[in-house]
Amino acid sequence: MQLTRYTDYGLRVLIYLALLPHDKRASIDEVSDMYGLSRNNVNKLVHHLGRAGVIETVRGKNGGIRLSRKPDELNLGDMVKLLEKNLNIIDCQSPACLILPACRLKGIFVQATEAFLNELSKYTLNDLLGENAAPLRQILDIS
Repeated sequence: MQLTRYTDYGLRVLIYLALLPHDKRASIDEVSDMYGLSRNNVNKLVHHLGRAGVIETVRGKNGGIRLSRKPDELNLGDMVKLLEKNLNIIDCQSPACLILPACRLKGIFVQATEAFLNELSKYTLNDLLGENAAPLRQILDIS
């Protein structure tokens, strides 16, 4: 299974925001410049994550984006389910598969996906930072 770039970029945005001091906000331009992502992609992610209540967005002179919850309250499994449009490993309908009525492969892939998400659900955004918070802040030039 490979997650989409959208999910990859979304997790990067969340990591960046989790590293910010609690009272600081980032701009969309700041995040897109830091990771070398298009402003349009980051804007879509911010809109999606904001609608889901994961990040807080504030317009205006002192505006910006930041996490709406603490990093230890943001479960990785939930974040992947939120960002990833389709977690199906295979599509047995397009084109329609001849052996579908007797095939067990789809069920096995469903179980594998559930195991994958269950494993991710053991971790939070805070677990991604841990002892790496200081080096990550240095790499991303966050003070």
